[in-house]
Amino acid sequence: MRSIVPSAAVLRQKYATVSALRAQGFAIGSCEEGKPGAQDLFLIAEGEVPPAPARTLILGEGARTAIPFRDGNPARLSWNGDDAAIGAGFASAMARGAYEPVAADPESLALLALAERVAASDITVLINGPTGTGKEVLAKAIHMGSSRRDGAFVAINCAALPETMLEAMLFGHHKGSFTGASSGGQGFFRAANGGTLLLDEIAEMPLGLQAKLLRALQEREVVPIGGTSPEKIDVRVIACANRDLQDEVTAGRFRADLYYRLAVFPLATKALAERPGDIAALAAALVLRHAGTRPTLPWITAEALEVLLDHDWPGNVRELENVIQRALLLAPGDVIEPDHLIFDRRPEMRQERPETLSNIVQMHEFQAIRETLAECNGSRIETAKRLGISERTLRYRLAKAREQGEDIARAASA
Repeated sequence: MRSIVPSAAVLRQKYATVSALRAQGFAIGSCEEGKPGAQDLFLIAEGEVPPAPARTLILGEGARTAIPFRDGNPARLSWNGDDAAIGAGFASAMARGAYEPVAADPESLALLALAERVAASDITVLINGPTGTGKEVLAKAIHMGSSRRDGAFVAINCAALPETMLEAMLFGHHKGSFTGASSGGQGFFRAANGGTLLLDEIAEMPLGLQAKLLRALQEREVVPIGGTSPEKIDVRVIACANRDLQDEVTAGRFRADLYYRLAVFPLATKALAERPGDIAALAAALVLRHAGTRPTLPWITAEALEVLLDHDWPGNVRELENVIQRALLLAPGDVIEPDHLIFDRRPEMRQERPETLSNIVQMHEFQAIRETLAECNGSRIETAKRLGISERTLRYRLAKAREQGEDIARAASA
C-alpha cells in the first residue's frame, strides 16, 4: 500500500505527520481525487465518518493511543507533543504493513526509492552492508515491487551449507548422483523459476562453486548433479554480502568475473548507528510486528526513545528487534519506559569517547539547558517552554546530566 488519502481535518491537525509520510515515499492524494479502494489508506480525524469499505486510520489529539487494524475495524492513533516521532512511525508501519521496509532517515529513504526503481527492471542486484541491517528485507521488497511478485521468492544462505550440499541445493540433483541421494531434488534455481533467488552471504561461497554459479547466470541454465542436459531457468538473482566483495576479489577469495556479473546494480545498507533518523520508525514498526494480539500497542515514551537514540547498536536492526521484543515482554501496561529496555551490552558499560559526535552534541545540549535554566531562574516549566520540549523530557535530560557528572542540577535548585 503506497497511496494515502488524508481528510481536510487531518491536514489541519496532523499536517506534520502527513508531510512525514509523504517524505517516506507515500503518494498523498485528496478525498476529492478518488473513491475508496483497496490500495488506499484513508486518514481521518476523530469524529469523522470512515469511508467504508476502505482501510481507515483515525488520527486524534490527546492521550497516547495506538490501536492496530483488527477484524476490518479502523486503526486509531492519537498523541501530543514529544510523541510525534513514534506517532508517525506507527502511522507509517500501519500503512505499509508490519514486515515491509521502514525508513525515515534521508539516506535510507533515498535507498528505498532507488530500490523501487531497480525493482521495475529485471537486472541482477548486489546488496552490501553489515549483518543485521535489513538486506534480506530490502531484497524481498525488490521482488514484491517487480513483475515477478507472483513468483516464488527463494532465499539460501551460502555460509550455512558445505560445498557439496550447497551445489545440490542450488542446481538440483538426480537420484543416486552421490552418496545419500536416495531421491532427486530440483534445487533452488529451478524452485525459483519465474521468481527471485536470494543468495545471502555470497562472499562465503567456495571458489569452485563460484565458477558454476557464473555459468548459470551467463547461460540462464543449470545442469543438475548427475545430469547431462542443461535446463533453462528464468530467475532474477539478488546477492547479499556483509563484506566488501571488491576487497575479496583483491584478496583472491572471490572471482572478479562473478563479482561483475552480480554487481550489475549495487545497493548498500548502513549500520543503524549511522542512520539514527530510522530508529523511531523502526521501533514503532517492530512494536506493531511483535505485539501479537494486544488490542492496544504499547507506546514508546519520549524518555525511552532517548535511550534508544543514545545506544550505539553494534547488532544493528536485529539488536533493536531483540530489545523491542524484551520490552514488550516486560512492559505491563500500555507504555514502554526506559526501565523496560534491556540491551545485550548495557549502555553504561561503554567506553568513554568524549570525542564522538554523539557526546559533542550531548555536551552542547547540556550547555543550552544550563544556560536556559539560569535565564529562567531555575523554573523547569519555563525552561521546557523555551526549549520546545515537555517538562517530562526536561526531567529525563536533567537526570541523564546528573549521571554524567554535569552540574545542571545545581542550576535548577539555585
